[in-house]
Amino acid sequence: MNNYSTYLEEQGYSETTITGNEKQVELFKKWCNRNSTTPTEIDYKTCLKFIKYLSRKGITKKTVNHRLRSIKIYFNYLIDEAYRSDNPIENTVVKGERRTINYDLLDADELEDLYYSFESGNATDKYALVCAKRNKVIIGLIVYQGLNTTSLSKLKTEHLQLSKGKIYVPSTRKSNARELELKPWQIMEFIEYQNEVLPLLQKRIKNHTDLLFPINTRFNVLTSQIIKKLKKCNQKAENIKQIRASVITNWLGQYNLRKVQYLAGHRYISSTERYLQDDLESLHEMVNNFHPIS
Repeated sequence: MNNYSTYLEEQGYSETTITGNEKQVELFKKWCNRNSTTPTEIDYKTCLKFIKYLSRKGITKKTVNHRLRSIKIYFNYLIDEAYRSDNPIENTVVKGERRTINYDLLDADELEDLYYSFESGNATDKYALVCAKRNKVIIGLIVYQGLNTTSLSKLKTEHLQLSKGKIYVPSTRKSNARELELKPWQIMEFIEYQNEVLPLLQKRIKNHTDLLFPINTRFNVLTSQIIKKLKKCNQKAENIKQIRASVITNWLGQYNLRKVQYLAGHRYISSTERYLQDDLESLHEMVNNFHPIS
């Protein structure tokens, strides 16, 4: 069995986070021992009793959820080491913690409509035309892959994997690297962009770096201009963060938390949990019977 610290290091956690996780796991193990169970044997119902135990100590809901995240990570470790087949609290959160994802979200059809409503072929001159085609490609990556400004600005031509129908998104200070599927129509747009549009952009701004989207200004200036045009297509479109939140929320309606965490590039599952909506975060009836905080 691999060392838990080693597992955390391989997952990219900082020393401070590793120390904190190990401390919470030790407390959890002691609680399990006092309650005649073990982390490898504990079931969902008994986990709810552990949550109840935490709440009785007067800990805030936010802190309880923070500690539960450490235990969730430990369960994932046990699964990787074949000591468990499931994570009994993967989708369990203590209700009532204040959430920060409060945008007026767009549904899947509204997101796709942003892409198709954006005109890229009616520009007045050649340079405006190539810029519009570049922007169309960027919009696709925002509404289908949920990329934010930071990730978009770091993409390089080598990250395109058109033969595989994918794009590699490198890690940033706050996100993990991932490989994402492209829609068939995005692949066609990218072929034109790479072969025709990009060389013209590089020549015009005299920027021949390997960046996929070379510009002569800050990238958030470009995305702000794009958002202004998208708002004409749909008044609900506010900013890149809102669109990304919409994409992630829609993913949560299709995939499990772990897959959405990967697609979004979140370092921690707790980051993905923030996007759970009320209709998606209701738990089993047991939560109503054992839930520590009502």
